[in-house]
Amino acid sequence: MASRFVDWRQAWRVISTRYPPINLFERLTPDPAVWEALIALEQLTNPRLRDELGEIALVPPAERVSGPGASYVMAAFTHLNPKGSRFSDGSFGVYYAAAALETAIAETVYHFEAFARDSGDPPRAEDFRVLVGAVGADFEDVAGLPEEERHAVLDPLSYVASQALARNLRAAGANGITYPSVRHAGGQCVGAFRPRAVGIPRQERHLQYRWNGARVDRYFDYQRDEWITL
Repeated sequence: MASRFVDWRQAWRVISTRYPPINLFERLTPDPAVWEALIALEQLTNPRLRDELGEIALVPPAERVSGPGASYVMAAFTHLNPKGSRFSDGSFGVYYAAAALETAIAETVYHFEAFARDSGDPPRAEDFRVLVGAVGADFEDVAGLPEEERHAVLDPLSYVASQALARNLRAAGANGITYPSVRHAGGQCVGAFRPRAVGIPRQERHLQYRWNGARVDRYFDYQRDEWITL
């Protein structure tokens, strides 16, 4: 599998506002080797800090990032989804981003629909924040896989092949994977295995997805002050 340099001035990521920034990551010293000691001191006055930070030990000191906006990156690796994702079996985190906002929206709408459907949610709305930052690193390119293997990795329903591939690549030291979006034709995505493989993003705008009880039929763009029908 060949790698290629992904150079995106804007990499778009959409996350629920239910996950607020973790202020401690914004304030920590640039020397990540002493984070554990500083976190232990902070926990003396903030017993909820462990829940906010997640499993910091999952990220080796050399791969940690800090400063304004760092929590948007670090949270992807310290708060794991036990159900996994396309390129994680749930034992490690992945930072997903897309080359275009439309692609990031399509990807997250699909997963929000699946969550709401599985939960049997009645019609409701949920707010999301849009993050944008740069990506400039080498990623393993799914396009370089043999056709049969590529189709398995990009299966719209099964993550068996993609998770197996990701485990092997991550263990071998890869930064992550670049691949075509499965939910938005023509879109391009990255799944980063390490915080330092992506730039620290900034919050760009807010969106609100409207679940009508069966699907997300539209979303509100607070920046444009309008509803967009899907």
